[in-house]
Amino acid sequence: MAFLRKSPFSACAVVMSRSMSTSHWAGVPMGPPDPILGLSEAFAKDTDKRKVNLGVGAYRDNNGQPLVLSSVRKAEEAVVAAKMNKEYAGIAGVAGFVNHSMKFAYGESPQLKDGLVVGMQALSGTGSCRMALDFFSRFKGKDTVVWVPDPTWPNHNNMIKDAGMQVKTYRYYDPATRGLAFGPFMDDLKAMPDGQIILFHSCAHNPTGVDPSPKQWSEIADLCAKKNHHAFMDTAYQGFASGNADIDGFSVREMLKKGVSTSCAQSFAKNFGLYGERVGAFSIVCANKDEKDRVESQLKILIRPMYSNPPIHGARIVEKILGTPELYSLWKDECKGMADRIIDMRKLLRKTVEANHKSKWAHITDQIGMFAYTGLTAPQCESMIKDHHIYMTKNGRVSMAGVFPGNVEYIGKAMAAVSQ
Repeated sequence: MAFLRKSPFSACAVVMSRSMSTSHWAGVPMGPPDPILGLSEAFAKDTDKRKVNLGVGAYRDNNGQPLVLSSVRKAEEAVVAAKMNKEYAGIAGVAGFVNHSMKFAYGESPQLKDGLVVGMQALSGTGSCRMALDFFSRFKGKDTVVWVPDPTWPNHNNMIKDAGMQVKTYRYYDPATRGLAFGPFMDDLKAMPDGQIILFHSCAHNPTGVDPSPKQWSEIADLCAKKNHHAFMDTAYQGFASGNADIDGFSVREMLKKGVSTSCAQSFAKNFGLYGERVGAFSIVCANKDEKDRVESQLKILIRPMYSNPPIHGARIVEKILGTPELYSLWKDECKGMADRIIDMRKLLRKTVEANHKSKWAHITDQIGMFAYTGLTAPQCESMIKDHHIYMTKNGRVSMAGVFPGNVEYIGKAMAAVSQ
């Protein structure tokens, strides 16, 4: 009978057919490992008791442990006690947070007071930078050049390229002095065509820890205004660099003071210790109210198919701190405490290296912020890892957050030993 006829598509044939089919993803190549995460993985596998991780840029206390600020704890308790709902924040994010973040960045700038700044909540520093770059790409064009300092945070280059734009560099760091190459820096800004997008680290330059002085920032702003450049300010360490948010906000506010076209990508990861909450903001200063409305509409159109709405919990914490005088005062004290600890570790590290080395290491204390550019060469960095179990990137950058009283002498002696 026909209905008893054995099907040619037996179970065995189906299995063979499946095993012989070509995967849709067979052509996907293996990507290179992330240099920072790779260090952390190697560090975790190392069984040597002396091991030190100076790769990851996350704050640690004097015992080498992660720190949650008291101001953050208190703000979080207040947020939870308020029993707010968990509804969507909207495309632009938590409105109170966005308003406070813009005031935090721009201070008393007339442009902010006049309502000419449009802001959006973003996914910390990377998310706010990427939002900016996608906006630039969409409205300036795919052939647009974004100028970055040499060196810069490597993820800047990744984001610019992924946004479809070109990366070019301007001179910034002088290896000979281990400081700012201000003359060549200004020469490059002058030589650029007018109207360029220039990425600046507003404070605590990553990876070098080398910042322009206020006078130099004023000269940079004057030149940007003269050549109609757009200053894209990456602001990841405001308050954490010097211990004073207003001092660290000078560069952004000076750009506005000099009439420079400005945008700002903010992160609250480092200065508020909210790494995993991914709290950030992106804002653009506009020429008039009509331009602001148009830019705001396009930023929302950009965000909607990307992630639609940002997370609310971390933003509510920052909103509570910045909007409550007592909590804001406590945060300022705690942020200064973090900055001061880093500064103290710089002094101790320099003292230890110089006590075991034939030359001066003033650049360690001249630099500022979470990272120090030691000047160690790639082979010397490899020796730090192989011979001393001190994990750091091969460009000589170390996270000062990983230096504390219990290991600073060991680190300093190792740096002196590999660089003699």
